[in-house]
Amino acid sequence: MGHPFLNDGVNFGDVIMVIVMVVISFTLCLVATMLMVWFERKVVSRLQNRIGPNVAGPFGLLQTLADGIKLFFKEDLVPTRSDPFVFKLAPYLSLIPAFLTFTVVPIAGSFDNDPIAEGSVNGSSTIFGREFLWQGADLPVGILFFLAMSSLGIYGIMLAGWSSGSKYPLLGSVRATAQAISYEAALGLSLAAVILVSGTLSTSGIVNGQAGDLARLNIVATGFIPFIVFLIAGTAELNRPPFDLVEAEQELVGGFHTEYSSIRFALFFLAEFMNTVTMGAIIVTLFFGGPAPLFDLPLIDFPSAWYIGFILFFAKLLVFLFIFVWFRATLPRLRYDQLMDLGWKVLIPISLGWLIVLGAIRVAQDGNVGIFDNSPTADTVAVLLIAFVIGGLGYALLRKAVENARTDRLAEAGLTMVANPDSDELSVGSATAHDAHGGH
Repeated sequence: MGHPFLNDGVNFGDVIMVIVMVVISFTLCLVATMLMVWFERKVVSRLQNRIGPNVAGPFGLLQTLADGIKLFFKEDLVPTRSDPFVFKLAPYLSLIPAFLTFTVVPIAGSFDNDPIAEGSVNGSSTIFGREFLWQGADLPVGILFFLAMSSLGIYGIMLAGWSSGSKYPLLGSVRATAQAISYEAALGLSLAAVILVSGTLSTSGIVNGQAGDLARLNIVATGFIPFIVFLIAGTAELNRPPFDLVEAEQELVGGFHTEYSSIRFALFFLAEFMNTVTMGAIIVTLFFGGPAPLFDLPLIDFPSAWYIGFILFFAKLLVFLFIFVWFRATLPRLRYDQLMDLGWKVLIPISLGWLIVLGAIRVAQDGNVGIFDNSPTADTVAVLLIAFVIGGLGYALLRKAVENARTDRLAEAGLTMVANPDSDELSVGSATAHDAHGGH
């Protein structure tokens, strides 16, 4: 595992190669982030029938650069009651994890249609006689590295709110922490489904396992549900609409970065869009094969056409960036209780239950269930039927528990008639509570 050119030791040329790949990753991530800002403004303006950037440069492409220059020369303010060191450090703690995550994403490569064939080429290219992968680092635990970095990013937001010395940024950062905890669990469980199917934690290994065939894609192999959970949980992790409660302006006066200005505010702005690009790249890698072709194109020699992988990767990435922008332009912001309910009462139970089902299916396909003699297919069907029955019962019990809890809360508030208008007993209780409050 790791870069192939490091298998026979490390020399000066290998060090240069690693530095070059890191620079390429950083440059592409930065350029993609700048274009993402422009892309979001243009798409939102089209979807909402407004005028987007159209003055600075052709099609407004230089608008992001102009905003960056403006912010760089604005006055840098540090609140009197803040913790200066932590206040200045926090923006970097949000930006750096986003870039580090992008280094484990394969962005190009040469692929064969059969990833297990002898002599096949899967994701690597050769330059100056040395084989290498098109990613900054191929860690054996690349997926765990992604989870670690996505968790570390919240420290920048939390410390920014705490160190500002103001209650509004602090409230925004506390919301961000609760939101991250709620959706990190669902994100991890959907990732576990991908790991179960792929059998590896390496991002390049996950991509290689999906190359050349639509049936190999993890969105198909995992049953589509982990992809939906990951997409929703990933959007919440990014604090993007409709999950942008961290920056609910009508409640928090701008959120955790209220006290920031100049280049430090620009770093938070940059981190948000860089995280969006990185999350889109991770989704493409995990569920859509990254730079690997989805099917065989006989007119193109994939083993020698590494640039085809580069084009395919960014074409897939563009689709998900559009989806994120589409969410922002169309969906209303959730209430905070809806945000928590969706994470704890919907996404986590679904992702956990589906992970158990996938594990049972794998065991049945290996012939280790034994419900029917020498028939793994029949065992798989039986496992699915049992899983759907148990899932239906679990859903009914969970729904009943949620309704009972809601009824109890409304009853304590004297709103029992609203909770159950068909019950005469509850209606009497509501009238009694109304009289006890003086008829108001």
